[in-house]
Amino acid sequence: MQLPTYFIPQGFSTFITNLGIKDNTDDFVFIKSDVPCVADGVFTQSLFAGPSVTISRRNLKDAQAQGIIVISKNANVANGKVGIADAEEIIQLVANETGIATNDILIASTGVIGRSYPIEKIRAGLLGIRNKLTAADFDAAARGIMTTDTLPKLAARQIGNAKLVGIAKGVGMIEPNMATLLAFFFTDAAISKDTLPTIFRPIIDKTFNCLSIDTDTSTSDSAVILANGLAGEVEKQEFIYALQEIAHELVLAIAQDGEGATKVIEVTVDSAINYAQAKRVAKAIVNSPLVKTAIYGADPNWGRVAMAIGKCEHDKEINQEKVVIRFDDIQVYPDADSNEKLEQLQKIMHKEKVNIYVSLNVGEASVTVWGCDLSEAYIDINGKYST
Repeated sequence: MQLPTYFIPQGFSTFITNLGIKDNTDDFVFIKSDVPCVADGVFTQSLFAGPSVTISRRNLKDAQAQGIIVISKNANVANGKVGIADAEEIIQLVANETGIATNDILIASTGVIGRSYPIEKIRAGLLGIRNKLTAADFDAAARGIMTTDTLPKLAARQIGNAKLVGIAKGVGMIEPNMATLLAFFFTDAAISKDTLPTIFRPIIDKTFNCLSIDTDTSTSDSAVILANGLAGEVEKQEFIYALQEIAHELVLAIAQDGEGATKVIEVTVDSAINYAQAKRVAKAIVNSPLVKTAIYGADPNWGRVAMAIGKCEHDKEINQEKVVIRFDDIQVYPDADSNEKLEQLQKIMHKEKVNIYVSLNVGEASVTVWGCDLSEAYIDINGKYST
């Protein structure tokens, strides 16, 4: 989508360019606020987290930031002291050019693991960026952070006099473990540093953290929000609703654009003992290669959903005699198979979005998660990713 100007929060500017990391497309994005922002972020729990994650975690300890650097096609992970030094140098270069304190600049990096930045090209490309900043172009920013994405991911809302915009990237290596891929939110609403995490983190947990493409957690997952307050205070519930809508919209866009994906899978598990159990079961289903491939081929083999539930062996409260499984409004378990029902199920599995519902009937908790099918194209993309 092309973001209308009336959705752009005030006080933000961008510098977006190609520094020679990618071929022919933008690979460097810098988004700056005119004033320091109240900020919050959540990040990957990977033991191989890159310098971009460790530095941004550190710089967010005071709940303040004024700019975000995003480098795409190079994760700068597993590069030892050189990787840390390069990331720190890039922040320092941007700080020198813009006058922003180094500890108010965050950095994110995504792409191939184990390759060093082309630091000489980056140094040269960052000269004079103070004079190259322009009015915020979030459409270009959404394109600039892409790797194997086929489409930019962007959504926006208005809350009173304030605006809220979100951009994200990600189509593979997605099984978030506190955060996701890369997702950034910018608003001119005034939100206190004590309030922002209580809004942001639960929404991330119930949207991006409920997304899975391929069960692999990235080393660079980051989700960050900046609120510069220039539009003044807004009604809290309206802001929560807008942020929830944007996050959900971006999650669906990522699922639709999953590497090699042809269909979105939405799994809702209800009547669980607690939220954690509901999420475990839902993720077991959406992550199952057998479920994914059945949906890709529109094979009405619903038994694979039962298999996936059964893998949750430590959830002893689950009793197969109480479980109900549906695809859309077609109940496939515990009812016996029939040719008519299998034909209906096959039609459902030809849809662009396949909805699976599981009732455990042991409690009151529920969750919805999202993913995509698994096709031959996923293998083709990832068999050639670094070349």
